[in-house]
Amino acid sequence: MPQLIPFFFFNQIFFSFIVLFTIVYIFSKYILPLFTFQQVIRTYITKLSKKY
Repeated sequence: MPQLIPFFFFNQIFFSFIVLFTIVYIFSKYILPLFTFQQVIRTYITKLSKKY
């Protein structure tokens, strides 16, 4: 099992951080703003449609 050989530790840690930061960047830049925008639009529409 190469996961347990200390020679491979640095390589695994390095690429784990690269993958983690890439996923965080992609989510924060492209995916999460869409959900936030969608939620703001929904609350705005809901407030507009309420009749007092």
